[in-house]
Amino acid sequence: MWIQVRSIDGKKTVRVDSLSKLTKVEDLREKLVEPFEADVDCQKLFFRGKILVDGHSLFDYDVGLNDLVQIMVRKPVIMETNNNNTDDLESSDKENQKPESPVKMEENDIEEEEVDTEGSAFKVGDIIDARDISNGAWFEAKITKVSKDKSPAEKDGEQNEEENDGFVYHVQYEGYEETEQLKMNNIRPRCKNLIKFNDLKVGQKVVANYNCEDPAERGFWYDCVITDKKENKSKGILATVFAGVDLTPLEDCKILFPNEIFTIEKAGSQINEKDIDLNDATSTPTMRKNKIDCNKCKDNPRVKCKECACSVCGGKQEPEKQILCDECNKAYHLFCMDPPLTKVPEEDEWYCSDCKNDVTEVVRAGERLKQSKKKSKMASATSKSSRDWGKGMACVGRTTMCTIVPPNHFGPIPGIEVGMLWKFRVQVSEAGVHRPHVAGIHGREDEGAYSIVLSGGYEDDHDDGDKFTYTGSGGRDLSGNKRTAEQSCDQLLTRMNKALAKNCNAPINAKDGAEAKDWKGGKPVRVVRNCKGRKHSKYAPEEGNRYDGIYKMVKYWPEKGKSGFIVWRYLLKRDDENPAPWTKEGKKKIKSLGLEIKYPEGYLETLKEKEREKEEKSEKGKKRKRSDVEDSPEKSPKKTKKVQAEAYKLPKDVKKFVDEDEQNKKLWEETFPSMGDGKPKFLQKVEDVFTCICCQEIVFKPVTLDCSHNVCKLCLSRSFKAQVYSCPACRHDLGEKYSMKVNENLSKALSALYPGYEAGRT
Repeated sequence: MWIQVRSIDGKKTVRVDSLSKLTKVEDLREKLVEPFEADVDCQKLFFRGKILVDGHSLFDYDVGLNDLVQIMVRKPVIMETNNNNTDDLESSDKENQKPESPVKMEENDIEEEEVDTEGSAFKVGDIIDARDISNGAWFEAKITKVSKDKSPAEKDGEQNEEENDGFVYHVQYEGYEETEQLKMNNIRPRCKNLIKFNDLKVGQKVVANYNCEDPAERGFWYDCVITDKKENKSKGILATVFAGVDLTPLEDCKILFPNEIFTIEKAGSQINEKDIDLNDATSTPTMRKNKIDCNKCKDNPRVKCKECACSVCGGKQEPEKQILCDECNKAYHLFCMDPPLTKVPEEDEWYCSDCKNDVTEVVRAGERLKQSKKKSKMASATSKSSRDWGKGMACVGRTTMCTIVPPNHFGPIPGIEVGMLWKFRVQVSEAGVHRPHVAGIHGREDEGAYSIVLSGGYEDDHDDGDKFTYTGSGGRDLSGNKRTAEQSCDQLLTRMNKALAKNCNAPINAKDGAEAKDWKGGKPVRVVRNCKGRKHSKYAPEEGNRYDGIYKMVKYWPEKGKSGFIVWRYLLKRDDENPAPWTKEGKKKIKSLGLEIKYPEGYLETLKEKEREKEEKSEKGKKRKRSDVEDSPEKSPKKTKKVQAEAYKLPKDVKKFVDEDEQNKKLWEETFPSMGDGKPKFLQKVEDVFTCICCQEIVFKPVTLDCSHNVCKLCLSRSFKAQVYSCPACRHDLGEKYSMKVNENLSKALSALYPGYEAGRT
């Protein structure tokens, strides 16, 4: 593996070879001493905003193939000590010391001023309804304190005297210990008078129960205006409900409980807790039914529930001995804890064992990066093997991603020709032909399979070129980080196996399989053959991974494989207008297009560098161990004569659209020279020239601006919505009323060159 290291000012970039995922940071520093002329202690390395710390590997920081690491070289600090000045320093430190911060006073230590409540509509102890300003609903509460309103006076006309009487009311909701400060417009006397259904009138303002999230369930109590009343057998009320922070009107809401509607009480009619007679039920305020807190037990006090009660035993007894975790908000009995607690902890914040952080794992300011629990279980930390597993290309990750089509695209990829070769599977993933790095099937269980790879991994596979039988996935024990293993149990028609079966033009049959009546009517599957399949099939490439075109599913069925276990078999036939790569026509087309095996950026240079190092070592007469030979990187690819690609000619229909696209005449002329290098190079050039500056993809529904730049219509619309009325590329002023007219000629030309690239874009 290799990476790039660049100085923080960007003036110098060095490629560092002979690395792996397990290379330690301190070993990387040693390799940078000579090229950057900086000692190890003077180097500071950065990757994606993180400082690389010694003791960790590149794998721990997710540094991949050809990634860029920045280096900042610091000058060595020379400390000069002078004993004569120590006294002066100590005295200056004392002078610069900050005075101790004053002790924070408790709320109880502050003497409260007596407030004259004359003129206040409410008094301490009044039983009221208080509005929750976060959702606009009314809840039962009482007033615990009245204080003067010291907030700035409102502007004239914004609030009238009825909404603000100059007092702030400290309100305590029923069932809660905390208090909340509200003004007069958010409190009123407790609702106590039910309205009979026959007395309800259209246009009347009332208080009713409604659930904004699920109208079929009981919710909270809101102000409503009745808009319709049905008096047939099924009584019904429609109303406009005022909910939310801004009391937004929700029209035509069906009131689920028409017999539980209250009148809105006026100030002065409230009950005070001093007037409540416990022996007189009529003086006790009515408690309304609210939305249930627990959907699991429906707030039934006799039902054990681990959601709303103790998460260990589920019991609701002794609530005073329950404690809530400040992170997950779960409740625990003191005696259910392990070990049990004898009393409620005195800490302000308490966390259960699942949420509590290990203080030894927390990295404080100035401390060295510690190994987290997740990192400590990684292979780089636990493996005792001398084998450096980090050099595999399947581990490096994608450096680019196909954005021409979405991941769930069926059929060919625009710009990808039959016969294209890539050295590694990760490159096939980057091209969008087969996205998984290792898995042989790419698909979704409910949609179908988009692509498969033939790599000869199953002994039951049989390949005849234009048709082949394919074995499904699963039924193998891959524990211990195995890439392949013998069949050890029956396969099931689930997940990727079911996805592949979905491509067959027949209903899914998980028992006996199915055969398509019209196999060409099934969903297309992109097929990639891997060089590993060469041991079983002469149609596999000698090196790398080759795209062989579109195949369709003929049938699928279960059968007992050579291992004695049930496997799912699939028969696929080729259905592609392009000739197969192993035919004379296919080889001729590959030669005319100049298709050659593609290597990752910098791969060939790295191999040459390693060969040079080997030659130097051999010249010095150093004997190499057998283990070194086994772990040595693969040899450089065989040198082949570079094939001159046949010049590409635009089809007549495409040429017509290009010629009529007068607005982009200069841009099209810029792409024409690349036609001499073949179709793939030309398509790559067109993609570079007609890339939207905003979304960095090929322009979709392109708008050619007055400044000759092309932008997606959707991207330009977003820019205008943000009140930016200029070209995203050159900031040319377009004006607020600019007409976003789609360049139809350019759109049709791009659709012909990249068929299907607009799929998934709106």
